[in-house]
Amino acid sequence: MEILSEKIEKGVVEQRFDLLVGGDTVPGIRWLPEGPKVPRPTILLGHGGTNHKRVEYLLALARRFVRHLGYTAVALDAPGHGERVTDPEKAQRRRRALEARIAEGPGSGGLALGPEEAKEWVERTTKGVAEWQALLDNLDEQGDSPRYGYWGVSMGTAIGLPFVASEPRISAAVLGLAGLRNRPGAERFEQAARQLRVPVLFVLQWNDELVGQTSGLALFDAIGSKEKTLHINPGGHVQIPLFEREAYETFFLRHLGPAG
Repeated sequence: MEILSEKIEKGVVEQRFDLLVGGDTVPGIRWLPEGPKVPRPTILLGHGGTNHKRVEYLLALARRFVRHLGYTAVALDAPGHGERVTDPEKAQRRRRALEARIAEGPGSGGLALGPEEAKEWVERTTKGVAEWQALLDNLDEQGDSPRYGYWGVSMGTAIGLPFVASEPRISAAVLGLAGLRNRPGAERFEQAARQLRVPVLFVLQWNDELVGQTSGLALFDAIGSKEKTLHINPGGHVQIPLFEREAYETFFLRHLGPAG
């Protein structure tokens, strides 16, 4: 991990870094409290599709975890997102398609992907899992964090769920805005869900335009963890109530413990 810049705002240190993984440069951000260096839990933050490592809701979550819990938070640009976009026009088309699908409202079967897009989806999620694992290896070498949690919904779950299922260093995860049906690599995704063993807080939106109710509930049912909790709120895909952030904090504090 190469730290490229650092700034401090209201007690939160924000470090921009690059991580080299398999010949690729993966841009990331780490947030941590200003002050003495002590062991503190770290939350890995996975952003949604067409977003990036410093999208507004991720930045707000990171600062809450730092200020309220004394934790460290880390986010990476997923493959093909943020600073890793290599075809801006294609990225804009993808964003417009997503926005158009959300504008149609719930009930029409989610976001349709062509064969090439489906292939890219599987490649992107597989690569994203490997990059999160490489980040954990790097953080372990630094010895700053004794415990890790993961937060990621929508595409953050598409990448994060198989990552958490395969990674014994993750102690708890917040997942959601995802389902079992009509997705590339559905069989492997369901298998990963059944392999989950860590505590999971799962969030769904009842009027989600991209994830049908039956599909979302089926994914929650498939999760193999003995401790799992489902939070469902009315509203669309991008309308998770802000008060759920309090639930995330309580959940991670219960399973990762206090800083220090």
